[in-house]
Amino acid sequence: MNNIREFSWSVIFAWGVLFTIGIIAIYSATQGPVSQFLPEYIQNNFYKQIVWILVSIVLLVAVQLISPRSFIQVSYLLYGIGIILMLLTLAFGTEVNGAKSWLRFGPFNLQSSEFMKIATILATANYLTSRRDISAENARYALIAVLIIMLPTFLVLLQNDLGTALIFLALIPVMLFWSGLPYGVSLFIISPAIIVYLSVIEWYYGLIAAVVLTCLIFFIQRRIWLSITSLITGLLTVSGVQLALTQLLKPHQIARIAAFTNPAYDPTGAGWNVIQAKTAIGSGGLTGKGFLEGTQIQLKFLPEQYTDFIFCVIGEEFGFVGAAIVILTFLFLFIRMLNMAGNHKHPFAQLVTVSVASVFFVHFFINVGSASALLPVIGLPLPFVSYGGSAFITNTLMLAICLNMDFYKREFSIYR
Repeated sequence: MNNIREFSWSVIFAWGVLFTIGIIAIYSATQGPVSQFLPEYIQNNFYKQIVWILVSIVLLVAVQLISPRSFIQVSYLLYGIGIILMLLTLAFGTEVNGAKSWLRFGPFNLQSSEFMKIATILATANYLTSRRDISAENARYALIAVLIIMLPTFLVLLQNDLGTALIFLALIPVMLFWSGLPYGVSLFIISPAIIVYLSVIEWYYGLIAAVVLTCLIFFIQRRIWLSITSLITGLLTVSGVQLALTQLLKPHQIARIAAFTNPAYDPTGAGWNVIQAKTAIGSGGLTGKGFLEGTQIQLKFLPEQYTDFIFCVIGEEFGFVGAAIVILTFLFLFIRMLNMAGNHKHPFAQLVTVSVASVFFVHFFINVGSASALLPVIGLPLPFVSYGGSAFITNTLMLAICLNMDFYKREFSIYR
């Protein structure tokens, strides 16, 4: 029987700090002076979030009672159930903010794509670790793993949820790299995302990035065919971005992109969110305006302030100090999870823990980047901080699975 002192209490502490900060921010965004401008169902979000936290605490404890081997045994079953739920969502789901991502069960709503994150990580990790090593010589296994991830990604895109689709796509380089994919090939996989980002700002930035990345890939991997493929892919990516900006995207989509590079382009329309987010964070100063005293928040200048822009609530009312505490707590959580993965001898547990950490990191990076105008506004919640039942419970379950495998790492190491 494991000693309870061996449990990763530091991870639990970080989790508790984040959801406590989230509760404070959600209260300010829904129960403060701003509440008089909000409908009742939004005012109730604060109380709902407390319920989700209590439910998550029970689930976190319950998961620790499960044998870690069970996650391997049920991984494919969970993946199949997740795919069915996503298909049901496409057929009978409820549309919220333009995304058809919700299944309604009486008074409860389930975001099927959130559950699918857990199932995809477990199934892909099971498949990859049963093959032990992924390299250029057995790339067939890597391709099958990519297909396992791409199927839910495609279904999420059909739901019109680009933000969540990016989370699934981010799993591909992380899981393949940790499974043994060479450094150069891993860089090749993520290079289109870098080129797209820079090409949106200026086309020649993307072109420069394509050339630089190709040189790096050649220097790392020393494979001519991979370098040539990288250069061609980079040039096609730059061309594709320009074609999309000039021919394919709709006017409102182009306006969003233009607002990212220049919010003044449409200050009362597409640029409104970016301007208000920057104003909220910037006006917080060192220590903030004080709890319930944020002007942008309490006068409702900032949209989605209890979900996608909750970091702005923290930045305005608690200033640089509050924002820094959030960022440092996340960094501490990421480092601890990577340590947990490194200390584990079982490849499945390692891969699952790293993958969960990457999901949290991409959410964190995109949410904070969008709030601070470093990235386009995509619409992803901040893990454990933003309001949302499905997201909070899913993130807690993923964290609980990692804690379970870390707690039972001695017993788990003898499996398989």
